[in-house]
Amino acid sequence: MRALALLLVMAAPAAAQEPPAFDAAPVDACLAANTGEDARPESCIGLAANACMEEPGGYSTGGMGYCLTQELDHWDGLLNAAYQDVMASAREADAELAELGSAAEKQEPALREMQRRWIAYRDAACVYERTRWGGGTGGSTGAAQCLLELTARQALWLRGYQRQM
Repeated sequence: MRALALLLVMAAPAAAQEPPAFDAAPVDACLAANTGEDARPESCIGLAANACMEEPGGYSTGGMGYCLTQELDHWDGLLNAAYQDVMASAREADAELAELGSAAEKQEPALREMQRRWIAYRDAACVYERTRWGGGTGGSTGAAQCLLELTARQALWLRGYQRQM
């Protein structure tokens, strides 16, 4: 009984361990450096999460999930900013075409529907990724990696439209 109590006391600091340090700066610096004709902004995906996983506690399943989720949140913010800009541009284009009496298909509802369907696709794809782990603890990490990857790629795609404005 004393051995069990000792093990519990020794495990308590590990359970209360702080999450690894996360900094989105590697992603932002990479994106800033990847402009122009030979740009490869997709190479920026995962940089901050990978750096976070190098920190103490970062290679545990919980640490990896934390790092992936933190970068996912960063890309989600980039995606939302780009979406809002592209949506504003779509509204302006729709208004201009309406003033001209054009019967062209509206951009705003098409963009909204595209984004809604993309979210459904992303979520379904990442549920599938989680199932590939057979219920193991890697499933949540695999799903987080999937969400990060697909969200970042969508953010980059929308940022492409943003640059065209």
